[in-house]
Amino acid sequence: MAVDGPSVDSVLTSAVAGFSISIALIVAIGAQNAFVLRQGLRREHVVPVVLTCAASDALLIMAGVAGVGSLVTGRPGLLMAIRWGGAAFLLCYAGLAARRALHPGALLPTERPPATLGVTLLACVAFTYLNPHVYLDTVLLLGSVAQQHPHRWVFGAGAALASVVWFTALGVGAQRLAPLLARAVAWRVLDAVIAVVMAVLAVALLLG
Repeated sequence: MAVDGPSVDSVLTSAVAGFSISIALIVAIGAQNAFVLRQGLRREHVVPVVLTCAASDALLIMAGVAGVGSLVTGRPGLLMAIRWGGAAFLLCYAGLAARRALHPGALLPTERPPATLGVTLLACVAFTYLNPHVYLDTVLLLGSVAQQHPHRWVFGAGAALASVVWFTALGVGAQRLAPLLARAVAWRVLDAVIAVVMAVLAVALLLG
């Protein structure tokens, strides 16, 4: 007697659901996206940054699928510490971006010496793990939705794939905007927008 296995349709449904929900959450403008965009425009350590963001998201998503979300929700003090630490980090970065935007003698990013790989990855990790929203989106939200699917790990794989696709498109696709940002004034506008985004996110964390 043949044993019925999981149908292809149900597996595909879980994968597509994971991908769709994840991409909808990731595309929203945030600190991590702004950082990847700026690195892509600078053409500076793009591949390591994309890999770090995608791998971090995959790790958090799989943690949520495994049920770690219940441990996080049971420790409000941990979330509070992450919230305050993330807000402080975002405000500091907003200040740096604002200074770049306001400094009259600012050079084009392509004319500045590149940051070291270690410093860049440290900032990337901070943007990822010091943001409480990333835990809400990946560990809690995606993790809880995954439990409702017959193939939760396939759902998680689809969600992780969405991160890979998005960050690759953002990092590599940003280079196409480089000709539009060939003047210092354009970069000053971009840094001003980034400063505002970071400051708003920081305030939202403190008030949330």
